[in-house]
Amino acid sequence: MKLDNKYRERLLLETKQKKCSTCNSDFSCTNTESDGSCWCDSFPPIFQPSLEVDCLCPACLKKATIKKINEYTNALTPEDALNNKATFLPNTTKQIEGIDFYAENGFLVFTSWHHLKRGYCCNNGCRHCPY
Repeated sequence: MKLDNKYRERLLLETKQKKCSTCNSDFSCTNTESDGSCWCDSFPPIFQPSLEVDCLCPACLKKATIKKINEYTNALTPEDALNNKATFLPNTTKQIEGIDFYAENGFLVFTSWHHLKRGYCCNNGCRHCPY
C-alpha cells in the first residue's frame, strides 16, 4: 500500500500520550524529528520496553540512562575499555548533556561514555578517558 505524503506527514507528527513507568507523570511521545524518529531515539539504546516498564518521561529516561552508564563505566578497566559495548551500539546523532558531556567553567567536558562510543584514545590527556 502506498501512502500519500499528507498521510505520511500526519503519521510522523502523531503525538501519543504516555504515562511514565517510573514517576507516573504524563508526557508526549512524538515523532518530531525530521526523519520521523522520537525524541528518545537520541538516547543510547540501552533499554528495552517490557510488559512491566514501558516508556519513561524525558527526565526519568535521562536519570536512568546516566545511572546505567555510570555503573558500566565505573566497572571498566582500561583493558576492558578497548572492547567495550558502547562501540557496538548504533550511533546516536545528538550529544546529550549529562550523558555525553557536561559544562564546567565555560568548557564542555566529555564523559567516559563519550570516549567509549568513539572507541579509542585520542592521546589528548582527557579527564575522563577510560583507555
